[in-house]
Amino acid sequence: MKTPQVSIIMATYNRAHFITETLESISKQSFTNWECLIIDDGGTDNTQDVIAPLLKEDTRFTYYKRPNTHKKGLPGCRNFGVSVAHADYIIFFDDDDIVHPDNLAICVKELKLENVDYCRYKRTVFHNDFDYNFDLIDTYNKKLLGSDVLEDMIMGIQSFNSCAVMWKAACLRDNPFNENLMFAEEWECYSRILANGAIGVTLDKILFFGRKHDNSNTGEFQRKTPIRIKSKVEAARLIIDNLNSKGKLSYKLSKYFLALSKHINQKEIFKHLINQSSLDSSIKSKLMTRNRFHNLYVIAFKFKKKLRA
Repeated sequence: MKTPQVSIIMATYNRAHFITETLESISKQSFTNWECLIIDDGGTDNTQDVIAPLLKEDTRFTYYKRPNTHKKGLPGCRNFGVSVAHADYIIFFDDDDIVHPDNLAICVKELKLENVDYCRYKRTVFHNDFDYNFDLIDTYNKKLLGSDVLEDMIMGIQSFNSCAVMWKAACLRDNPFNENLMFAEEWECYSRILANGAIGVTLDKILFFGRKHDNSNTGEFQRKTPIRIKSKVEAARLIIDNLNSKGKLSYKLSKYFLALSKHINQKEIFKHLINQSSLDSSIKSKLMTRNRFHNLYVIAFKFKKKLRA
């Protein structure tokens, strides 16, 4: 078999009831030179039996069990997948979602055409059964993304969902996921990639469809599950440290981390922020004031937003 151009990495855990539909959407890709590495994170259901016929029929799919050299969890599975991937481009797909049939074709085309490090696109969500008519028109708006997208990515203004970005493999090999994180691991990892100067292209086209349900890390974070909150705090601390070391901890980002600290009621984020060496005394003074009168700033912001509406 010739060397694949794209490695699809899919971590899975007890999703036998969804994964076949996801793999079938991958098998229908108009771009055919890919490999799909399915990494089982120690599931206890019959996933391996369910996908066995497809593995036999299409050798582009390969099933692995996460080795003990990588920690249990999504970051460990993805890092292992990156270590065994053969392609120049890597993309992560979840085990319960649906992929647009032209996803890989469009991303590969744009990565080569624009000579960039990543291709970002839009995703949408669905509930229950998938019933969607794909937009197969090969026209869309696009925009090049430079180093200035780092702040927007960290603050969530420009979403970098893991299943909505194709990367040059070198980006992920040089910046592995932190396997100690149990939530926000992609936020932390991708911030490092962008802080190192990666440039990309973003497409105004939906190429991925995420299944929405409560049994997800994001759902658990929104319900304030302690392990997810703790991981978000640690990811924020790591991002702050990296920004500080590179001289990229702007006042704008500092205000964001202060707001995050308030939003999830985790004071240690602000305490860690205020101790960073790259913040001069005037900025620290402003942050301390904002921290003290945060509620008034929120009321003023909402009032100004209402006036502009």
